[in-house]
Amino acid sequence: MYKKFFIQTFGCQMNEHDSEVMAGLLEERFYIPTKDIKEADFILLNTCCIREKAESKVLSMLGSLKKLKAKKPSLIVGVCGCMIQQKNIVPKILHACPFVNLMFGTNNMAQLPDYLERIEKYGQPVYEIVDEDSSADLKLPASREFPFKAFVNIMYGCNNFCTYCIVPYVRGRERSRKKEDIIAEVKELVADGAIEVMLLGQNVDSYGNDFKDSVSFADLLKEIDDIPGIERIRFMTSHPKDFSLELIDVIKNSKHICHSLHLPVQSGSNEVLKRMNRKYTRERYLEIVHAMREAIPDVALTTDIIVGFPGETEEQFQETVDLVETVGFDNAFSFIYSKRPGTAAEKFEDQIPLEIKKERLQRLNTSLSKWSLYHNKKYEGQNVKVLVEGLSENNDNMLSGRTDTGKTVIFQGDPSLIGKIVNVDITTAQTWVLKGKLEEEN
Repeated sequence: MYKKFFIQTFGCQMNEHDSEVMAGLLEERFYIPTKDIKEADFILLNTCCIREKAESKVLSMLGSLKKLKAKKPSLIVGVCGCMIQQKNIVPKILHACPFVNLMFGTNNMAQLPDYLERIEKYGQPVYEIVDEDSSADLKLPASREFPFKAFVNIMYGCNNFCTYCIVPYVRGRERSRKKEDIIAEVKELVADGAIEVMLLGQNVDSYGNDFKDSVSFADLLKEIDDIPGIERIRFMTSHPKDFSLELIDVIKNSKHICHSLHLPVQSGSNEVLKRMNRKYTRERYLEIVHAMREAIPDVALTTDIIVGFPGETEEQFQETVDLVETVGFDNAFSFIYSKRPGTAAEKFEDQIPLEIKKERLQRLNTSLSKWSLYHNKKYEGQNVKVLVEGLSENNDNMLSGRTDTGKTVIFQGDPSLIGKIVNVDITTAQTWVLKGKLEEEN
């Protein structure tokens, strides 16, 4: 008899891909997915810990499962991912939610089916956190959400140790996958119907640095670009300290690499960047932006920015606002600095009051929104190619898709178009989305 599972994912695209892999592992063991959490025999929360808010969401959801577990004692509740990889988090969860049956970290998700078998066979919970990654080189199945696009991990871990970031502690050191394995996986995905791939890594620009033989991210991109049948190649996340001019040339001369770049700046102040241990300067970041726009004029630039980092003065915050005005990002993910246990910045004494951080974030977002609308307005009257991804979140009568530059486009069309690239005439630009009409409707 089939059992049903429900996976709730928190965090980044790497977590989303991990959830796809775990879903694939479960389906191989005759579990079937359900969208109704109340029907599930197994509920798994795949967690993020990059900010305090992400952890709070996980604990809140666990609290809401207490009644469901009481009504259904056979229900297995599991928590996995980055949050669990942190020290001392397992006792904290068990104290608040003793009904959790299963916990494991980022390095042993391939063992998930075996853990469930042990719980079902012996009736005992399993809590297993390992430091060494046992799955980085394994060929694991994935149950993809979209048949026409796919995530592909090209590396795992991070060596940068930014003072605010917990990722190196929960994801480990950088480990690049073999180029031939990545190429083979992309070819398989294309043969299976994928026309877009998103290459994933905490810092894709340092791909290959751990190999004895010389191989770069630019080399990898060139080979993937030549794979027959692929239409779009995306990647994230880049790091300014490792971003090369060679990479710009590869994107410029490619046939399928999308003209969008997510390049986190975090701050516009050299003093703050130094305290963050980012290993580049404001000037270097602006050089990359200038070179990218000169080579690829239609490129869409997005970024991450942290406000209220310990010791950030009003003048230093203004330097960030000035950088935003200088670059004019298409979009940005902006965050209030959040203490992360175990990071260097947690111990910095000059923490910024929450009220000041909130006020700065509001000012920053005003500037960011202005530039998002400015860039979107350029699309009015243009005909653009859109990969149709599904129904609009806010209107089931509309379709939603993305341009080569990552812009969200909403338009009327038949659901049979999902998964196809279509031409859309943009009629209206809003701050976060574009609206248009299918070319053949005009």
